[in-house]
Amino acid sequence: MSVATRLLALCTLLLAACGGKDDGSGAGEPVAMATTTSTNDTGLLQAIIPQFEKASGVKVKWVSVGTGQALKLGEKGDADVVLVHDRAKEDEYVKAGHATERRDVMWNDFLIVGPAADPAKVKGAPSAATALAQIAGAKAPFISRGDDSGTHSREKALWKSAGGKPAWDGYAETGQGMGLTLTVAHERQGYALADRGTWLSFRKRVDLVPLVEGDKALRNPYGVLPVTPALRPGGNPQGARKLVEWLTSAAGQAAIGAFTVEGEQLFHPSSAGE
Repeated sequence: MSVATRLLALCTLLLAACGGKDDGSGAGEPVAMATTTSTNDTGLLQAIIPQFEKASGVKVKWVSVGTGQALKLGEKGDADVVLVHDRAKEDEYVKAGHATERRDVMWNDFLIVGPAADPAKVKGAPSAATALAQIAGAKAPFISRGDDSGTHSREKALWKSAGGKPAWDGYAETGQGMGLTLTVAHERQGYALADRGTWLSFRKRVDLVPLVEGDKALRNPYGVLPVTPALRPGGNPQGARKLVEWLTSAAGQAAIGAFTVEGEQLFHPSSAGE
């Protein structure tokens, strides 16, 4: 789904919700959540949000885009809460007054995937930054999201650690989500930085294998931020507060930890700290 389509979907749900009235319980209209493609594409939200809705009586509608776009939606007053993964941007967001707080929710990690033949010989590299430098040195295809997402931000940080990203013909940006980026990497038999959750969900659809993982620089924390109510007149701050509380409660954390794909856990609860 393109960013434009996702934004249109969000606008539609907001218009539909405008007629609702809130009695202070948070149940008057759906909570509008802006989140990342990884929480949606893995199936996590489809698994845990119904549990929250049943427990609270509060409905949730969400749109999944890159972290940067999700934060912008909140800042513009188009979302009650954001669930994203770019810690530096999240902290800046709170300092700027766009959200009332930021809470730890969960974590997974990134990994570098690529063709089994591994033309850049990155398997076993001592760090992700070293692996990127080898990919560039080999002029092998590398497919980036290039979409201001949390994954893209981490990629840029890794390139900085690698001494900077050189220009070469094999580097391409999709401007799209993780699933589509993995698909393009598969088609071009190139490398990509992926979050483990989306990778596990897509691994049977693409002819790629994990090559670099376990580096501390690849840890990927997620945070939930309730948007400052003044930015969204007529929104549902009470419902947003309930969602934040549930996601970080024992029940919400258990639901996150219990979510698996083919027996593998995709996200790890972290409300007690990262």
